[in-house]
Amino acid sequence: MYKSGLIVAIAPLIFAITACGGGPGQTTNTTSSPDSNPPVPGTRNRLNTIKSRSQVICGVSGEIPGFSFVGSNGKYSGIDVDICRAMAAALFDKPDAVEFRNLNAKERFTALQTGEVDVLSRNTTWTLSRDTSVGLEFAPVVFYDGQSIMVRKNSNIKSLADLKDKAICVQTGTTTEQNLADQMRKRGIAYKPVVFEDVNVTFATYAQGRCDGITADRSALVSRRTTLPNAQDNVILEEVISSEPLAPAVAKGDIRLGDVLKWVVYSLVKAEELGINSQNVGQLAASNDPDIKRFLGTEGNLGEGLGLTNDFAARIIRHVGNYAEIYDRNLGPKTKLNLARGQNQLWNKGGLLYSPPFR
Repeated sequence: MYKSGLIVAIAPLIFAITACGGGPGQTTNTTSSPDSNPPVPGTRNRLNTIKSRSQVICGVSGEIPGFSFVGSNGKYSGIDVDICRAMAAALFDKPDAVEFRNLNAKERFTALQTGEVDVLSRNTTWTLSRDTSVGLEFAPVVFYDGQSIMVRKNSNIKSLADLKDKAICVQTGTTTEQNLADQMRKRGIAYKPVVFEDVNVTFATYAQGRCDGITADRSALVSRRTTLPNAQDNVILEEVISSEPLAPAVAKGDIRLGDVLKWVVYSLVKAEELGINSQNVGQLAASNDPDIKRFLGTEGNLGEGLGLTNDFAARIIRHVGNYAEIYDRNLGPKTKLNLARGQNQLWNKGGLLYSPPFR
């Protein structure tokens, strides 16, 4: 009986230590593969930890303009960053109540599983193995992408076939590396992979001319091309060799936090669909449209089911904007990237973005 009582007494302490994870500023490094099988925890309650801390800890890249990038002023920007800011707006009505931690491709999953970060918002492709054995709980896709290859304009390389026996720079520990191997094998094209763990080293090696091409998600290639010494001398091949649905995630078993993240993303999409943006959200609070009233929380109690205030969506849009505003601010025609929305349009405009009903 004494032993049983002791176990019951210390169990909450063990759980609390596990849930707290790494301390501020800590970066977890691992020599294991990012797609290896870490122990999958049982049900978590990270949401309460975040609320008591009054801050969301968000894992990002910090090195991809348009998605997550640290400017010369030390401020973060990008779509992935705005997802984190939207979480903070929903939870605390303060979009800046976020601590960002830069994670490379290799350490990102371990950082989430060990509790170093609450949310991973780091241009991560949603795959079956990551959804199961790796132990991630994905939110809806925030950017539909595809993988391609960038080459120098004067190389006369026009297609994958032209890369036979050529050197291709690729970041290891990513779906990018796996996709390249699969597609070249399928086509019977021999090539020389030049592999690095660090994305900066990968692109620097290409810029130095040590690779004939470099492969990554098309959005990453467009983004990184703007940082090359002679950006106009590089072209991205038309061939798309994979589908890359990029989505934020929480740790498997973190049901309540996962629900919040899910509906934060849906709020951005639904707001655009309803014509609600950061400029008119205050005026539309007086709307008689039942869909808008439920969405903004002036009618019903949808937020309570998530552990949020009923006006959580209004908070998000007021501080961060809807999906279109976020896209245009980071990737749109007025940015260096100038990425057409394409399949990242709303479903009623020919795209893939769709939100379930707010009811």
